[in-house]
Amino acid sequence: MKVEPECAICLVSRAWKEIERATSDPLLRFSTMRAVVEAIARGFKPDAVPARLGTLRDRIVKSMSGVDPYARDKAELNRRALELLPAFEEHIATISDDEERFRIACLASIIGNTMEHDVRGHVLNLGALEGALLRERLAIDDVPRIFEIAERAKLAAFLADNAGEIAFDKLLVKELKKLGARVVVAVKSAPIIDDATVEDAEAVCMDRVADLVVTTGTDCVGLLLDEISDEMRQMLKRCDLIVAKGMGHYETFTELDGVLGKPVALLFRAKCNPVAKHVGVSRGSNVALLRRC
Repeated sequence: MKVEPECAICLVSRAWKEIERATSDPLLRFSTMRAVVEAIARGFKPDAVPARLGTLRDRIVKSMSGVDPYARDKAELNRRALELLPAFEEHIATISDDEERFRIACLASIIGNTMEHDVRGHVLNLGALEGALLRERLAIDDVPRIFEIAERAKLAAFLADNAGEIAFDKLLVKELKKLGARVVVAVKSAPIIDDATVEDAEAVCMDRVADLVVTTGTDCVGLLLDEISDEMRQMLKRCDLIVAKGMGHYETFTELDGVLGKPVALLFRAKCNPVAKHVGVSRGSNVALLRRC
């Protein structure tokens, strides 16, 4: 996916919100914002990928401030997600049909994708998650095809997105394991926006559910093949199914048609206009899209 003109507004808006979180020093705020704006201006071209520019932005903020702007927010998201999770688990436990249970686990995982700060126009409303499994629907529903592949998969790579959200991902990881797959969950190797790291995975006990938790070897938004570790690259080559959470993964995997030769289940809430437009849904829609990348 390439940038839309509107992406520039979001990139700069989020930069300011991160800078506000990172420092109260007015001079540092000014110099950091200037560095971000200059970098985005240089990279904002028709063939740019939003996730790459977002990665550049966040690295500048972290480098100049010396802090993770979302550290406190991620800890709070993890805590709240664990409070909400039992109701989701109880609902899924009532479903006897394997495919339907898999579908609802996918939906729960996507609902968790709403747990993200500072996406322009998106309101983080944790209260709305209560009862969401009964209200929400999939605007794009490739779950039957994803389930068919998952039934045959021996190894599934699960690429996590946000902190907090990763607690709900456990529901889908459990269903993948019930179908017979070994599931390796990959998180970011260092903080980037409010994406999950190993610390977040451990905070929600994902390490007790997945067969293995690894890092991608990088702190990029989405998945940038030129940055990932050799371990991650080899795991992607071996797996039978990739489950990729969030808009950042959608932005980067849609640039990889045919590169990996793997089926990829892209699960996310379309929280911004450019992504919604690209995938062909209205903003705020739930998407379970299968692609071969």
